[in-house]
Amino acid sequence: MHAQYPLHQPGGISGLFLWQRVVAVSSNEEARWMRRCLALAEKGRGQTSPNPMVGAVVVKDGRMVGQGYHPRAGEPHAEVWALNDAGPRAKGADLYVNLEPCCHHGRTPPCTDRIKEAGIRRVVVAMTDPNPQVAGRGVRALERSGISVQSGILEKEARRQNEVFLTFMVKKRPFVLWKAASSLDGRTAAKSGHARWVTDSLARSEVHQLRTEMDGILVGSGTVLADDPKLTARPLPPGYTQPAPVLLDGRGRIPLTASVFEDRQGPLYWFVREDVPELDSLPPQVERIPIPSQADALAWILRELARRNITSILLEGGSYTTARFWQERYVDKIRWYLAPKIIGADGIPAVGPLGHESMDSVELLQSVSMEFVGDDVRVEAYPPWHAD
Repeated sequence: MHAQYPLHQPGGISGLFLWQRVVAVSSNEEARWMRRCLALAEKGRGQTSPNPMVGAVVVKDGRMVGQGYHPRAGEPHAEVWALNDAGPRAKGADLYVNLEPCCHHGRTPPCTDRIKEAGIRRVVVAMTDPNPQVAGRGVRALERSGISVQSGILEKEARRQNEVFLTFMVKKRPFVLWKAASSLDGRTAAKSGHARWVTDSLARSEVHQLRTEMDGILVGSGTVLADDPKLTARPLPPGYTQPAPVLLDGRGRIPLTASVFEDRQGPLYWFVREDVPELDSLPPQVERIPIPSQADALAWILRELARRNITSILLEGGSYTTARFWQERYVDKIRWYLAPKIIGADGIPAVGPLGHESMDSVELLQSVSMEFVGDDVRVEAYPPWHAD
């Protein structure tokens, strides 16, 4: 709460009403500036990995005097851009930021030091940083310097925005977004396997945009053999990098003539069983990774991807691969495009058997939202095991 507001509730009924009004004004102002931080943070979507998306605003006397966001890993953090934008006006001002400021040396110096030097009097954060190198230490460092800190403003919105970063930090694995496109009866292709196109061009364009926001695209060998996909984002906007294809190919069935290997600019991760013979030569940037025979395969694969700083995966596999991810609870979010078409029971299903004997074992999805995309419907939801 701002220093000019009373520290104690005035006496009497009228005083109580006045106090409630002041609190409401304060809360609305704080939410307003935090929403601006979240909007600024969005400018970095798809470009900050493995860092979070962060926006910051400097406010003095009820006016914004500086703002900034984190554009990509290795560049200054949002707080630095905002303080530089504010210049000398930052002295005695409030700083709003959607994530706790860092207090450690990484690729850049600690933001807490820069905040102290600027003369900021108060910092308002949406949420603490789950990174073990920060995790409340940034707040404590500021408070030890006499800077007031308030946390929890629009925390739920901030957590949702940086759900990829939170999953990566807390679960030590990539965030898995399952993307599917099917007919109304849940079929992704005709019985011959022909799948072009289930949805219309607007939905497909959205999917390519979604690919630019992810670190990797994961499919099984069946999808590569049936569809021969490139697994690229088209077109790729300036400043973005192509997501890394992740191939689950236990028996080593994918040929080197597959389109996914053509003109490979960035990394490709090709997981096979350890008893699959090695190849004499591989295209540049391709890493063929043997899976230990005793390993819990999906858990091991996700840990290996995390070790390579893959923070997010777009799961675009076939029915067998997606069923495995779902059954082992490695799906963190769903985006499903439904086309107004009926293919029939002889078509290819979007997801394989899950073993439900009765409806009593089928759990409801959470936070479901739907929106038309052309003639198709985009459904977004979280799995039953998701926790806000």
